[in-house]
Amino acid sequence: RKSSGINAEYGAGGHTKDPDYRQVCSERTGHAEVVRVIYEPDNVSYGDLLKVFWENHDPTTLNQQGNDRGTQYRSAIYCTDEEQLKEAQASASVYGTNLKEGGVKRGITTEIKVENEFYYAEDYHQQYLHKNPGGYCSMRGTGIKCSI
Repeated sequence: RKSSGINAEYGAGGHTKDPDYRQVCSERTGHAEVVRVIYEPDNVSYGDLLKVFWENHDPTTLNQQGNDRGTQYRSAIYCTDEEQLKEAQASASVYGTNLKEGGVKRGITTEIKVENEFYYAEDYHQQYLHKNPGGYCSMRGTGIKCSI
């Protein structure tokens, strides 16, 4: 299944209007680096996207993914409405149980809230790993499957 409209973005969840990449990295904007996913619900469910989210990064490390550290690297789900918020919160609860059963002692630190203000990354940061094939990507999951 393929979702459509995946674009690199940054600047969600903070307080600075229209930040640039350097500002987001300064940790003074309150924003996280994010990917906004626009998808076709007839082709993929929100639950399926949440499963991919939980399994493909470590939601138990506060303000860190791999070697990348700072508030802009926090685990976050920014929902578009209350229905998505409830589903995301329920999936976090399920995955928290999966993690405990799998022997992971740390709890989930993922920020989950309704947020509709997203800011696009500059062109040089769009499709970054495609443009920089040797670039570093710190996204690694915990190895624990999500049972939602």
